[in-house]
Amino acid sequence: MPTEASHKLIPMTDFVIEYYSNEGYADLQTLSLMKNYANFLRKPLTLEMFVPVDQKGNVLKEPKNYLEWKSLEHNHGKRKKTEGFEEYVQYQKAEQNCLFDGFTIGYNGYSVVRIVASYDESVELSFNKTDLMSAAFADVESLTVFDTIYLTTHALKAIGIKK
Repeated sequence: MPTEASHKLIPMTDFVIEYYSNEGYADLQTLSLMKNYANFLRKPLTLEMFVPVDQKGNVLKEPKNYLEWKSLEHNHGKRKKTEGFEEYVQYQKAEQNCLFDGFTIGYNGYSVVRIVASYDESVELSFNKTDLMSAAFADVESLTVFDTIYLTTHALKAIGIKK
């Protein structure tokens, strides 16, 4: 498995070239992986791919001490009783649906949400609050213009890359 393709968003041609340089042959699993990645690149961009949102598309605020709460072993999505922790569980579920890692809210206004990559402030995207879509970037593939955008474990699983 190529190291670059396993955690960074890259163009389809780079994905194919890197995969074949490491594998050297195509089988059904390889072709399936490439089809999955191509379909992933075609997905329309939505805000929920980058930051946790509720069912209505509203940006969720990270609960107080969330990172500490999440680090406890019994809070790794296996908690049976959520009484008193509903906000934490809702945020965790929404966070697990994100496809891109390391994005934070730069601005949350009346009609626009602007997000920024925490690892590179030049990676900045805006989303319209009415449809939660980006006006500047239509699909995932359009993000390959940026040098570095990291994929989450959820995205890797959707593509078929085991990590």
